Amino acid sequence: MSTLQYIDQMDVGGKRVLLRADLNVPLDGGRVADDSRILAVLPTIRYALERDCGLVIVSHLGRPGGRKVPALSLAPVSARLSDLLGAEVGFVPEVRGGTVEERAKALAPGSVIMLENLRFDPGEEENDEGLARALASYADVYIDDAFSTAHRAHASNVGVVHHIAARGGGLLMKRELTMLCRALDAPRRPLVAVIGGAKVKTKIGVLENLSRIADRILLGGMMSLPFLSAQGRYVGRGLDEEMVAEAGRILTGAGEGRFLLPADLVGGKNEDGSPRVVAPEEAGEASEVMDIGPAAMEQFISQVRSAGTMIWNGPLGVFEQAPYDRGTRAVAEAMAASSAFTLVGGGDTGAAIRRWGLDGRMSYVSTGGGAFLEMLAGKELPAVRALETAEAGTVSLSLASGPGRFLLGP
Repeated sequence: MSTLQYIDQMDVGGKRVLLRADLNVPLDGGRVADDSRILAVLPTIRYALERDCGLVIVSHLGRPGGRKVPALSLAPVSARLSDLLGAEVGFVPEVRGGTVEERAKALAPGSVIMLENLRFDPGEEENDEGLARALASYADVYIDDAFSTAHRAHASNVGVVHHIAARGGGLLMKRELTMLCRALDAPRRPLVAVIGGAKVKTKIGVLENLSRIADRILLGGMMSLPFLSAQGRYVGRGLDEEMVAEAGRILTGAGEGRFLLPADLVGGKNEDGSPRVVAPEEAGEASEVMDIGPAAMEQFISQVRSAGTMIWNGPLGVFEQAPYDRGTRAVAEAMAASSAFTLVGGGDTGAAIRRWGLDGRMSYVSTGGGAFLEMLAGKELPAVRALETAEAGTVSLSLASGPGRFLLGP
């Protein structure tokens, strides 16, 4: 069984480093609208530059489908990184070819170049060996700091590692895996998970795994409806019967008391515009369920206050629209005030807590969406597996700053 190395455990001084980052940031009028993903990878970039590394940074942006889409160029991202570093970041408008090779070979110690959007090349998402070889040829060391793409098997995070011997994770990758290990591998009990959102199918594996390791699982939003239906407490229309059957199977396997479902729901508005609070048995169409009700808020807040560790993925209602943000906000504020270790993941959940300025009061807010869910489901992350030196068998993440080992997969 082998362990994963990180950049601060490796000899990278004076070497050329290929850094896979996730700089998939929103753009507005050719400018970066939110630089939080760039800020997240800055510690790794600065660590490398302080050791006179020459940095070749690669990332994707959006979904161009293997063709050049000018609106999805990384040029504005390169410019924003230059501003943040206070130093030039040379932009190379290609992913592979003679120009890239020349720029990489001429890279001086302590300097940075950024290549064009990886997904402009169809070989990226196909995990093409030719692209993987080309990327590996630009550097002596490969560092993956893109946790949020670790659930993908692409040329820049899986294929490339077969062609470069010195490889490891970045400081962001280390922190992400350390925090997930802390919550899943050695949690302070009780471990309470809050799972919401509308994408029920994508979270069945998460709920199955959490039902084995969490002490309580609180379900809100659309996520709760198949489970309420499986209990005979929700008879409204608009549910996938297959999901109701899956929910019933999970509830039966989990045993009594593991799942906590909302005592009431908000189903639209009354004539005076106030939220219409109903018991689950009285709720109508699934599409009309907008939030958890006040009794459910009290249920959930009580569990949050008693938790030793909290994991949260998915809002509990339509948080973007008042007054249906009340449930999500109430639980977020209770978590922020808690002394528990609080781990938040998922794009909508992160957006919700940032909306109310609560992100700085959580123990950790993950940059991952799909990768975060895969970890919660106990699945192997292809990019993490690729960084391991073991050829087969159990993947272990023995984290230098973590509390032990968290096994991914059988």
